[in-house]
Amino acid sequence: MSIRSLLIVALVFTQLAGCSWFGRDRDAEEVTSEQVLYQAAQRSLRSGNYNNAIAQLQRLEAQFPFGRYAEQAQLELIYAYYMAFRPESARSAADRFIRLHPQHPNVDYAFYLKGLAAYEQDRGVFDRFVATDLAARDIGAARESFADFSQLLARYPNSDYAPDARQRMIYLRNLLARSEILIGRYYLSREAYVAAVNRGRNVVENYPTTPSVPDGLALMIEGYLKLNLPEPANDSLRVLLANYPGYDAIDGEGNFVISAEVRNRDRSWVNVLTLGLIDRPDAPPVLQVRLPDDRASGNGRD
Repeated sequence: MSIRSLLIVALVFTQLAGCSWFGRDRDAEEVTSEQVLYQAAQRSLRSGNYNNAIAQLQRLEAQFPFGRYAEQAQLELIYAYYMAFRPESARSAADRFIRLHPQHPNVDYAFYLKGLAAYEQDRGVFDRFVATDLAARDIGAARESFADFSQLLARYPNSDYAPDARQRMIYLRNLLARSEILIGRYYLSREAYVAAVNRGRNVVENYPTTPSVPDGLALMIEGYLKLNLPEPANDSLRVLLANYPGYDAIDGEGNFVISAEVRNRDRSWVNVLTLGLIDRPDAPPVLQVRLPDDRASGNGRD
């Protein structure tokens, strides 16, 4: 073999070896980069720098969509969004994870975080220091949270997160029932008595274990009375007396006392600017209603 041929063969082997070595270096660099990026995101999570963690986890998923940390990064991204007070992003990330990995061993955690994000969605920073009546606000997020936790319990009743979800659902159920009562009272003030009765009935039938049930019965009684329907009003009163004899709308003689609403729609500008603290209209006297007894209404029992 000539010297020229030997040089050509040596050059070919050198190039092949270089490519193989470069490939191994590149693979090692990619693995190391994925691991380093994931560890950096973990440090950001542990230090509470959630916005930085979000950026790192997003970068990790973008660069290594099929890497060994991809699924874990997607799951931890939900947590980072939640801790960064970005509930809508947390819910979207949870939906995406559930859709992509329905059989993942930790998919119950995604369901839990999704419900938790909606649970905290209506709670602002101010609410964490001052007690406010959340039932008086838009409770759409509360309904979503209740539905999410219900789905978690239906699919994974033995999940580690199920006990906490059940406790939160009790609170949410009470909140939803109280919201119905407030809406029903508003309907009473607007003389929409059928709508008020329906709200009260909804509480009694769909939230029977909540503290708002007697208020729901009271809504039904007052609405029926205003509609001149004494018999269903009397039926509701009997249920109220039998189950809640100490309810504050019942006096010592069994009368249902309607708390009169102030309905002065022509409020002065002073009253509006002071949120009703000044220049209030005179409140009318409390109206007492004697409902017909069982015999008089033809519903007597021997």
